[in-house]
Amino acid sequence: MSEPGLRARQPKAVQNALAVLEAVAHAGPGITAQQLSDVLGMPRATTYRLITLLVEDEYLVRLPDLRGFALGHKVAELAGMTRQPAPAPLPRAVRSVLADVRSAVRAGVHLARYDASGIRDLDVDPDFPLLDEAALRATPGASAMGRLHAVGGRGPVHQTGAFAKGFGCLALPVLGEGGQLVAGLTLSAPVSRIEAPGEALTLLRGAVARLEPLLA
Repeated sequence: MSEPGLRARQPKAVQNALAVLEAVAHAGPGITAQQLSDVLGMPRATTYRLITLLVEDEYLVRLPDLRGFALGHKVAELAGMTRQPAPAPLPRAVRSVLADVRSAVRAGVHLARYDASGIRDLDVDPDFPLLDEAALRATPGASAMGRLHAVGGRGPVHQTGAFAKGFGCLALPVLGEGGQLVAGLTLSAPVSRIEAPGEALTLLRGAVARLEPLLA
């Protein structure tokens, strides 16, 4: 007798879902649903249904420009890519600042802290996870957050195309009372928004001003 709720077609659905994840991992961030359907030889309706489920469960993430998909943080956790210990919950005031700026900017906004061991994530945007977490961990100096550390907190600094074609990030320093770099606030978005951030930069600077007395 089969397990309750386990139907004959479900194992095939699991195999198809894994095939989608493997295809996204091979192609890299930005592959579209139509491309996945073509690569896998899978009916378009089936592909779209699987993608929707994988996004809902955070195994895939829709890119900010809505043109494609990337692996979500759940995959990184399963693969053992996230080796940093889980940070302590952030104070409510810090979470409030992050919620406000994310709502206003509508792109990925991440907060990280600098300590003796290097860069440590404090809060990764749950709606726009890191596009290529494995590459970021392997080459942190290529990221805007790493470059910000390299220049001693003189920012903002940015990078484009280092981890995903057509995307980049912009990092602003969060300074302590003595002017030392203690944290960084990063915007992750399509290249056009990084190269000409406009109002987003003003909003990020306002968030930094609110974060500095909380994190110093």
